[in-house]
Amino acid sequence: MSGGRTKVRIPIHGGMNRIVVLDTGYPSYEYEQTLFRTHGYRFELYKGIPGDRNSQIEFARDAAGILVRGTILDAEAIDQLKDLKAIVRYGTGYENIDLKSAYGRGIRVANVQGYASHAVSDHALGLMFACIRGIGIPWPDGFGKPVRPEVFELHDKTLGIIGIGRIGSHFSKKAAPMFQETLACDPYQNDEAITACGARKSGLDEVLARSHVISIHCTLTPETHHMIDRNALQQAHQKPVVINTARGGIIDSPALHEALESGRVHSAGLDVFETEPPGAEESALLAHPRVVATPHVAWYSDRASKELQRRAADNLLALLQGREVPDEIQSG
Repeated sequence: MSGGRTKVRIPIHGGMNRIVVLDTGYPSYEYEQTLFRTHGYRFELYKGIPGDRNSQIEFARDAAGILVRGTILDAEAIDQLKDLKAIVRYGTGYENIDLKSAYGRGIRVANVQGYASHAVSDHALGLMFACIRGIGIPWPDGFGKPVRPEVFELHDKTLGIIGIGRIGSHFSKKAAPMFQETLACDPYQNDEAITACGARKSGLDEVLARSHVISIHCTLTPETHHMIDRNALQQAHQKPVVINTARGGIIDSPALHEALESGRVHSAGLDVFETEPPGAEESALLAHPRVVATPHVAWYSDRASKELQRRAADNLLALLQGREVPDEIQSG
């Protein structure tokens, strides 16, 4: 893909012209169906038991392209998909795809970046206000009385942001004017980019120690897995509100529950969980009176959902045709 030259892949009629969707759930797939049929592909939706990975992989066995949401495409699965040329995930994360195995087979992989930057940052703001103001919490002491004594104002407080890429930068631009100061921890962004978002570049220790609200917007990697653990929460000296609209695995759930119980954390607004849907291991956290939880819907808006499906399909077609895609996840 050098020199800007376009290599067009002609679909082969037979098994290799199949495009499959492994995780259904959107109201309509009209755009995808029209796009791929126009270009000579068969477009098919998996209609078996949701989450039955063996059945899903069997369904996709001769597919050239896969559109996926949560199904795990690990080395074992990818090894069975002999005709596969490209994978696109509906969303920004791609931790369910074994990139090393895919690249080893010459399979191209892409996601859909930036489609929900406004939706997710808006949702994070909503969770923040719900936590601070106690919105939606029953009135324990009757009408006209605050639901908790620790309802604070923002104008003299510090906001901390962990991860200030596409979504984090939108959140910062929206939230920073409400705070006295905004700190941002992101080793992959330079000082100038962070300053342009209304924040000051800081280390994680400073964000934890000084912030009254901490909003998480980084990706889940081995480096960030359980970044917010018991040790990190011990450094949270301002009794912060913790907001997570990124990935559940960034927070150690039992550690967060302990911090809520001890009063070290004011409250938590959570849209994502270590296990999704949340299982018994997170039931105590979900039931905590200082937790505001939503079911991984921060990505959704009427505009964002349409853009997600459109761009995912466009990306997959481009990959199969040998064209360059800005959302392609590069090897190495």
